[in-house]
Amino acid sequence: MEAVLRVAPDARKAAPPEAKYHLVRPRALRPWAVQWYRSCENLSELVIYLMVLFGPWAFGTTQPWSIWTMNIAGYLLGGLLVVKFSLRHFAGYSALRWENNERAILRTPAGAHFFNSQRLTTVLGSLTAALLAYCLVSALNARATFQESSLTFDYHECVRWLPHSLDSTGTWSVFWLYLGLACSFWAVRDWLLGRSSGEERALWQRPNSGSFAAAPPLPERLRRLLWLLAINGALLALEGMIQRAEQSPKLLFLVQPRIHQTAESQFGPYAYRSNAAQYFNLIWPVCVGFWWTLNRNSRRRRSHHWLLVLAAIIAACPIISTSRGGALVTGAMVVAAAFFLAVTQFVLRANRQENRAKRITTLGLLALFFAGALTLGFSLGWKALKPRLAALNDGLAGREELYEAAGPMAEDYPWFGTGPGTFETVSQLYPRPDIYWPAQLHNDWLETRITFGWVGSSLIGLASLVVLLRWFVRGGIHGGRRFVMLIWLALSGCLAHAVFDFPFQIHSVLFLVTVLSAVLFTVSRRP
Repeated sequence: MEAVLRVAPDARKAAPPEAKYHLVRPRALRPWAVQWYRSCENLSELVIYLMVLFGPWAFGTTQPWSIWTMNIAGYLLGGLLVVKFSLRHFAGYSALRWENNERAILRTPAGAHFFNSQRLTTVLGSLTAALLAYCLVSALNARATFQESSLTFDYHECVRWLPHSLDSTGTWSVFWLYLGLACSFWAVRDWLLGRSSGEERALWQRPNSGSFAAAPPLPERLRRLLWLLAINGALLALEGMIQRAEQSPKLLFLVQPRIHQTAESQFGPYAYRSNAAQYFNLIWPVCVGFWWTLNRNSRRRRSHHWLLVLAAIIAACPIISTSRGGALVTGAMVVAAAFFLAVTQFVLRANRQENRAKRITTLGLLALFFAGALTLGFSLGWKALKPRLAALNDGLAGREELYEAAGPMAEDYPWFGTGPGTFETVSQLYPRPDIYWPAQLHNDWLETRITFGWVGSSLIGLASLVVLLRWFVRGGIHGGRRFVMLIWLALSGCLAHAVFDFPFQIHSVLFLVTVLSAVLFTVSRRP
């Protein structure tokens, strides 16, 4: 296998001495291929933006109609990705991408680096296919099907040494959902690695200087996506604040849910305030990392400082929502982010060489952000949050009873689990004295082990590990350590939520995790 880089025609002198290179003569390019490819890119961008906007505003995407809307959009992205892949590999279209660097092909010998971007992409693609196959086999090889009308199970013959489900209906739902998310992940990654029209023109118009040109801090497409996440998150936050101030029990002032019918238990478009807190805690660290990247590379423009204003509004909402878990996770993330940014700004040797005034200004702006977010959050939410925090032990005691009652499910089905998406229906088979029949376990770590078993859970864990490793491998978009580590912080916060809640059962939260994972799988320490 060979790693491929685009280089300038006069870049032979600038190439590393150990590298071997040669110019590759492109195949004859058909005009229709260019038109089709650009149309697919533009349509992919539009669908991605619409999905980012639709997910949270569609009441968190918790109902079948909204989930299927997102699924179909994901399948559309997958179809567009197949068309783009075909045009690149079979129609002779050589797209300008951030995986490559300039205008010719530089090849490094196979085996020069055991871990490279192509191998990691192959591994992650294989794990994605394996996880989808795991869900598909579980649904096809179902041991039972739950009949909602009679609240009974119809049992079937199944192959016990293969993954099997105790409720085929729930497992089929998870398979179609994961298929849409998988298509979305690979489509977002492929779109981010492509260059925008302006970047293509700038590349071709650049004079051949005989050296590798420095890449911009973040490509245009990634910047647009992050701005959209920040602005949309701030609008969601403002709507939630207004709705809470008006004490409206209707989501978006439109619909009153069947459960959580009081304003205190909701927030914004989410019927469960903790789900809203989980969504906001995924966004604000990314906004801060995005601001840091733009601030380090800006010269005269100051519009990027609005990102800190948006991030402060978003970061205040988990506290205003009165979600106990949301407030605690937000506090821990604020402390971690402040400590990490302060240490890396003043301790690392590379930063000590920077202008001291600029470093102090940067930390001053960050101090204003953290102070503003906490002040806004506690001023609007502390009065209602304080008594809930005082009763935190009582709430945790109830959750512990749920976990203890669900423990036998994991013991009875250790390897393949009860089947993806089966917890709600299968849990009724296990007695729970004085405990209600829950739709979610309020512990996604344990629920995943119950439903996916050790085999399926291992596939999910390995795929997540590969995404984290991508930054350490050369190639792709250059991502600074603070930008990447703040995304890691956002995802870590979501994993912390999952210890005592169910963020990964909510499609809008899961889709945002998918988008951030796709961003992580495009960036690297070295382009």
